[in-house]
Amino acid sequence: MGNMESSKSDSNKGMVETCIFCWIANDQDKETEVIKQNKELVCFRDINPAAPHHYLVIPREHIHSCLSLHKAHTGLVKRMAEMGRAVLRDQGITDMEDIRLGFHQPPYISVDHLHLHVLAPTSQISKRNSYGSV
Repeated sequence: MGNMESSKSDSNKGMVETCIFCWIANDQDKETEVIKQNKELVCFRDINPAAPHHYLVIPREHIHSCLSLHKAHTGLVKRMAEMGRAVLRDQGITDMEDIRLGFHQPPYISVDHLHLHVLAPTSQISKRNSYGSV
């Protein structure tokens, strides 16, 4: 993990200093390879993959979890799913019926920053994880 020294600027507005996903979203963690990004979202590989393709899509803005979402976040969640599907297509996944997208609810999250799990193919999801209910 990169240096976590605090440096506030417009580019890291809404960043929680102790949140690794905030560091990744603000390009302050040099060890994480970003797969796709835009002004609002960032996608990278899960460090503990449960399927051959397992990515996380996060908002740059710190949102604690899916329980923090409101109706106003509907567009954000749709854009997160769209980015996840785009990453899968970029990786050669063509069967969009054999994918799984979802959030875990607290206390079943390891990082307190909203993240959408994007997994494919569904048929190869590891049984050791609880992704049957995602």
